[in-house]
Amino acid sequence: MKKLNREFYSRDTLEVAKDLLGKYLVRESKGKKIVGKIVETEAYMGTKDKGAHTYSGKVTPRTEAMFGIPGTSYVYLIYGMYNCFNVVTKEEGIPEAVLIRAVEPIEGLEEMSLNRFNKSYIELKKREIRNLTSGPGKLCIALDIDRSLNKADLCGDNLYIENPDVDEKINIVESKRIGIDYAEEAKDYLWRFYIEGNEYVSVK
Repeated sequence: MKKLNREFYSRDTLEVAKDLLGKYLVRESKGKKIVGKIVETEAYMGTKDKGAHTYSGKVTPRTEAMFGIPGTSYVYLIYGMYNCFNVVTKEEGIPEAVLIRAVEPIEGLEEMSLNRFNKSYIELKKREIRNLTSGPGKLCIALDIDRSLNKADLCGDNLYIENPDVDEKINIVESKRIGIDYAEEAKDYLWRFYIEGNEYVSVK
């Protein structure tokens, strides 16, 4: 598998959001490798998007990462307890990013299960397996992604995204984003993308 380079991220954010589907999100930590196939994303389009943290155009301690170079991470906290992992896109100074909403577990299932439920993967019920990484907060727990990885270089060795060895044919569904009812007309934009039929998608 080949790691995605800076050029992949330095493109139109909506295109990156769609092209990330089927790619492998990799976390290497404590001598372990954890891998999830990206199955759901959401694009956030900066100053032209009322759903984005950077709609105002102001740089704050929270949003500073979104103004950074493409191919870096933006990790923020929701509800005071869950981390969300985003991929910074476009070009430096244009605060756009793609939220990774769900992944399908591929490798390191035991580590994912211990991180999420504090028990072995073989002990999980079917419902727990489907619930392992089917949401932005869930996948961050399972893959050990927290705010210490905010601004991490996704072209580095601890957290990165790869092309799978074999290209899978997928059907992409476009829909409204989740949890941004405050965003006026932007809540209706079809800027959420997911792989049709994948059981790990957070909301069908």
